[in-house]
Amino acid sequence: MPEPVVVSASGLSKCYRIWTHSRPTSLSDRVDHLISAIRHPGRSEASERPRKETIWALHDVSLEVRRGEVLGVIGPNGAGKSTLLSILARITEPTGGSAEVRGRVSSLLEVGTGFHPELSGRDNIFLNGAILGMSRREVEEKYDEIVDFSGVRDFIDMPVKRYSSGMYLRLGFAVAAHLDPEILLLDEVLAVGDRAFQEKCLARIGEIVHAGRAVIFVSHDVASVARLCDRGVVLNSGRVAFDGAIDQAVAAYLASTPLGVDDNAAIEREGTGELRVETISITSAEGPGVVIPDRAAEIRVDFRGSRGIRSEPLRLEVGIHSTQGGMYVLLSTDFDPSRPLDASELGGATVVCHVPDLPLKPGKYTVSATLQRAGGEIVDRVFDKGLFVILPTDYFGSGVLAGENHRAPMLVRHRWDVEPRIEEMVDARVSGAAG
Repeated sequence: MPEPVVVSASGLSKCYRIWTHSRPTSLSDRVDHLISAIRHPGRSEASERPRKETIWALHDVSLEVRRGEVLGVIGPNGAGKSTLLSILARITEPTGGSAEVRGRVSSLLEVGTGFHPELSGRDNIFLNGAILGMSRREVEEKYDEIVDFSGVRDFIDMPVKRYSSGMYLRLGFAVAAHLDPEILLLDEVLAVGDRAFQEKCLARIGEIVHAGRAVIFVSHDVASVARLCDRGVVLNSGRVAFDGAIDQAVAAYLASTPLGVDDNAAIEREGTGELRVETISITSAEGPGVVIPDRAAEIRVDFRGSRGIRSEPLRLEVGIHSTQGGMYVLLSTDFDPSRPLDASELGGATVVCHVPDLPLKPGKYTVSATLQRAGGEIVDRVFDKGLFVILPTDYFGSGVLAGENHRAPMLVRHRWDVEPRIEEMVDARVSGAAG
């Protein structure tokens, strides 16, 4: 029997009216605007822009979230993700449609949401508990757990306006996630804070889900969304572009966006320029820009250049880099002598590298490419020309998604055994013989 629906939205829409010029706030401003309209009745629409524009942040959004489900909401900037959470948290009223939330809602929509800056961290914990309808005794039972999780015990009696953004976030998340919410709304909660705190947040969210609560998680970090969520909704221009399994949602999102790599931006490159790397794309059965560590992928490098380039052997190297810095994988045509590259065949061609598996920790990675002559002269070298995401998977067959407790960048298959030392075996036999 399916779990009950705890969050439902039907035809949800939100419209904002934006003043494109300074809004007339005084009588003289209004008179000036009226006189201008009378004096120039024939002024073109282009030269006399309207003072108001209608922006639809959400348009006819419908979705349901069941108890014990983690829903990831992804999409480009301005897609309406934060607006959706604001409506569900009853901070913003919708223009049209309806939203129904059944249960106690705790939300962290931005750093320090719901905190009073003049109150201490201690007072804000009790204030947030009261807002959620909890008694003082209930909050006291959770107090030490919240403070220990946040790591701000030494500053708990200090006004939160004096906290750093990291302290603000840690306490804010600790309060939102520990005061027994039945529905937890999170917006970019992992955008601030170090990796250790992010891991704590993900672990705590997992505990909330295992306890039968519902979580709606908004983030631009699709790797974290894929790791945490069961289902994904892709918003684009205020509309639902996809609603389904999280891996398919990530693939749909990445297929509709430039993956954060701006092809019009200045690309860091060097070389003679006779041949140029035009695009680098990573594809797999999961979709463009999405890779599962133990499944095959293809890296496609498109070249442009004159078709009349003289014939000569070239070397192509493709590097896979962490977005935090550092190369993790180097792929080179030198390592596959069965298919050498010749300069004369590359103009307007695509070189494809077939990778049977890519055992890297889930996350975002960028791709660089270097094309050079046998003597080492660089024809073209580009960095961050492609970007892809590795999704979490049960790589080791242990029932644990790779990445949750894996701090190193590489995934290496292995097994463990216990063997007694020789001297221990000898001692055991001697003892047995003596007995």
